[in-house]
Amino acid sequence: MTGPVVLVDADGNRYDVAGRPVALCRCGLSETKPFCDGAHNAAEFEATERAPQEG
Repeated sequence: MTGPVVLVDADGNRYDVAGRPVALCRCGLSETKPFCDGAHNAAEFEATERAPQEG
């Protein structure tokens, strides 16, 4: 996704991410959750699910 994004956690807390690239953690190993810190590389994480194709 590109463009303006509002990031809110389950408790309703907003993260100030305006104007910055954002990568969210999917592997659960990041020390900076909800943001990705690259920990998936060392763990050799591979997601099995795929996003649906638009169209």
